[in-house]
Amino acid sequence: MKPIRTFIQQNLIKATIEVEKVIHKATNGKLAGNCFLSAIDIPNVGTKVKIIKENDNATYIAKFKDDGTIDNGDFKILATTDLHMCPNNDLNNKTLQKTVDQIRDEKPDLVIFTGDNILGRFQQIEAIQFAQMMEKIGVYWVYVFGNHEARDEKEYYKYLIFKSICDYPHCLSKFGDPSLFGFGNFIVNIMNSETELKQSLVFFDSGRDMVDEHRKIDGVPADLPEGYDYIKKSQIAWYEKEIKSLKETYGKVESMLYMHIPIKEYEEVFYRNEEGKFVPTGKAEILYGRMFESVGSSPYNSGLFDAMKRNGSQAIFCGHDHVNDWAAKYEGIYLVYNQYGSYGAYNLGDYNGMHLDEKDWQQGVTITTVHQDGSIDLRQSLNAKYLK
Repeated sequence: MKPIRTFIQQNLIKATIEVEKVIHKATNGKLAGNCFLSAIDIPNVGTKVKIIKENDNATYIAKFKDDGTIDNGDFKILATTDLHMCPNNDLNNKTLQKTVDQIRDEKPDLVIFTGDNILGRFQQIEAIQFAQMMEKIGVYWVYVFGNHEARDEKEYYKYLIFKSICDYPHCLSKFGDPSLFGFGNFIVNIMNSETELKQSLVFFDSGRDMVDEHRKIDGVPADLPEGYDYIKKSQIAWYEKEIKSLKETYGKVESMLYMHIPIKEYEEVFYRNEEGKFVPTGKAEILYGRMFESVGSSPYNSGLFDAMKRNGSQAIFCGHDHVNDWAAKYEGIYLVYNQYGSYGAYNLGDYNGMHLDEKDWQQGVTITTVHQDGSIDLRQSLNAKYLK
C-alpha cells in the first residue's frame, strides 16, 4: 500500500503547487503562502557532471569535458546546512535567495545539504518545491536528514519527504541499506576515469535523540545522560565494509563523511574559558571560522572518528550548531562545520544578546575543492558579500 499511497500524495501535492502558483501570481504574492519559490529568482546553472553507474548504495559520477571525455581536474563541492525553511516568510525567501545566488556564482559540480532544511508546517509541499528548485538550477545535489525534519527513524512522513526528494533526476540521495538506522546512508563516488576513484563521499542519517532501543543495542552506558543521537555501530560497520570494498576495486581511496549532528571529537578544538568565551585548545590546527556555542554532539561516542582513522578518511562535515562555522585539522582529519544558511532561525543577528551587524554574520556556504589526487582545499563563501 505504501507505493500507491505515496504516488497519490505526491501527485496531489504537485497539483496543489501548480494551483497555488496561479493564485500567488494573481494576488501579487498576497495569497498561496506555500508557494515560496515564486518569490525568488532561480537561474539555470547547469552541469558537466554525469552519472556513470549506480547501485542501491552508491552512485558513481564524473565531470566531463566538451569533447565527451572525463575531466579529471578539480571538482568543486558547495555545502550548506540548517536553512530551516518555512513558507510565506520574508526571512525564508532571503535564505533561499542567498543560497541560490551562491550556487549561481560558485557554479559547483555538486551541492550538499546537511540537514535541518525542510521543517515548516507543510513539509511534504516544501520537499517537492525544494526539489523543483534544485532541478531548475540543474546541478547534481545531495540531501541528508537533520534532527528536525522528522521525529522517528523510519516513520511514513519521513519516508515521504525523502522519496519526494530522491525521485528527482539530479538528486543523488538514496535510501541505502534498509537494515541500517534511518533513511539516507549512501555513497557518492567521484571518478577520475572509469577505473580511477578521485573521492568517495559517505553520507549518514545521524538521527534526532538517543532512544532506549539503540542504547541497548550499542551498549551505551546506563548512567550516560539523554542527549542528541549518534552514528550507530551498524552504520560504522557498513561504512568500513564499503570503504574496504572500494579499496579492493580501486586501490587507494580518499573519502569524506557528511552528516548533521557533529561527533564528540569536535569538542577537542575549542573550550570555554573562565570569561565564557570559546578559545582554541591547542590540540588542533584551526583553518578558519568562529565558535559561539557548545558543540551539540551526542554524549555517547560510538567510535566513528576512530573508524575514520583506521580507514584513512580525511574529513567530516556537519551542521546543527548554527553559530559555529570553523574548520580544523585534528589528529590528521579535517573537522568541518558547513556554513549555515538560515536568516529565520537563531543566528548572530540575535544570538545570546550579541546583535552583531549583518556584515559580521556567518550565513553562507562551504566550498571544498577536490583535486585530481583526492586532496582537498576548504574555504568559506559568506553571504555578507552580497550586502550593498
